[in-house]
Amino acid sequence: MSVSERISEEAAAELPLAVDLDGTLIRSDLFVEGMVKLVFAKPWLIPSLLLWLTRGRAYAKKRIFELFSVDAETLPYDQRLLAWLRQERAKGRTIVLASACDRAAVETVAQHLGLFDAVFASDGETNLKSAKKAARLAEAFPQGFVYAGNEGADIEVWRAARRAVVVNASATLAARAKAEFDVEQQFPRDHGVVEAFVDAIRPQHWSKNVLVFLPMLVGQAWMLPDAWFSAAVAFLALSLTASSVYLFNDAADIEADRNHPRKHARPFASGALPIHIGLAGAFVLLAVGLGLAAVFGLLQLMLLYFAATAAYSFWLKRVVLLDVFVLASLYTIRIVMGGAATGYLASDWLLAFSCFFFLSLALVKRVAETRALSERGGGDVGGRGYKSTDTQILTIMGVSAGFIASLVLALYLQDETRAALYTEPFLLWGLPAFTILWICRVWLMVARGEMHDDPIVFAARDRYSWLLAAAAALCFVAAATVQVDFIPGVF
Repeated sequence: MSVSERISEEAAAELPLAVDLDGTLIRSDLFVEGMVKLVFAKPWLIPSLLLWLTRGRAYAKKRIFELFSVDAETLPYDQRLLAWLRQERAKGRTIVLASACDRAAVETVAQHLGLFDAVFASDGETNLKSAKKAARLAEAFPQGFVYAGNEGADIEVWRAARRAVVVNASATLAARAKAEFDVEQQFPRDHGVVEAFVDAIRPQHWSKNVLVFLPMLVGQAWMLPDAWFSAAVAFLALSLTASSVYLFNDAADIEADRNHPRKHARPFASGALPIHIGLAGAFVLLAVGLGLAAVFGLLQLMLLYFAATAAYSFWLKRVVLLDVFVLASLYTIRIVMGGAATGYLASDWLLAFSCFFFLSLALVKRVAETRALSERGGGDVGGRGYKSTDTQILTIMGVSAGFIASLVLALYLQDETRAALYTEPFLLWGLPAFTILWICRVWLMVARGEMHDDPIVFAARDRYSWLLAAAAALCFVAAATVQVDFIPGVF
């Protein structure tokens, strides 16, 4: 580095540093979050929001932050930028926060961090963005300033600045900034939007939707391509619809997730996935899911599933006991939908089994939560309505429901009309045997505090569960196709 370049760099380092808030200092947009919160928390104000927007974004922002305060402590800050700002602050550099967000929210963040000498923000009349922000900063710092931004609207500010700091910008914008401006620092985007979106739709939970294949399998339609195709379409439609609900739910629960020890890493809460992109994706997924359902005559069932899932996510999950019954019914709806899609309607026996079996699994998660809470000293399960003292009674309910599910299978084997459907129905006794063995194992893990996941997701990853499922499937296939040369009961 030449002497002149070093002198220029040292002079630039002394210039005041203006830092953008949304997308730069934090990995989110507070105004978008505020609008989303209004839609979910106070939907009756949506017409008012539209009227506010007609008076300008600055006015709408002011009204939004009059309704909702900002929890500055839990915001998803870019820790790389924050560490660098603290270093610059320690050197004595003047640092200001310059944002198009409303002043009330910006000042809350500034007070929490204690890093900024001044705040520039929208004030209900002027939306301090792009050229307006550039003019305000140029007026405040006639000797020049350095600006940290992240989006295309910041180009006008960089043009007015002596140097640019590029934070979390797209590859295209970062390349343009490097070509057009003198870049003092660059903090590349360290997360991919596509990867974050895939994470947000939770494809690992799609394993629950394989239940749509159950009616055709029980109906012994293994060799019918049409049945497999119809069930596969139902599986895809269910998966896309369920993922849209996950996105809507996570958008509504951003603040709660940020205060959760594990959920704070979710894409919306962490800022890895921009809210507007995630919600746009949610509508697309929902439209495709409902469209597929409509083509295959499943629209009514899919709308019922969507309504029940949405009601659970936004309200019913907080109602004691009703939440687990709704969860069990959602699994049962999947089976009903599979029957409707393939033409192999689920029998009363299958529906009765599924109700008790999935009620047991729904209670697994609640017992795991109350047990973990007891180990931390007790209290209430946040947002669920359960108490740490509920563990014992919930365990009794869950184990009993699992045993009843196995009993339903055993009683099914006594139905002579059903037994006539199999070559050797005696082999079906493996089904209740393996079912009750798996139920006992799951509840033993719960009692030991080793069940940390959704039990269905756990089963999809557990080799022992796969072994038992394969053994049960083998018993079923053998009962339907194999002739055994002995008579049960004769020794």
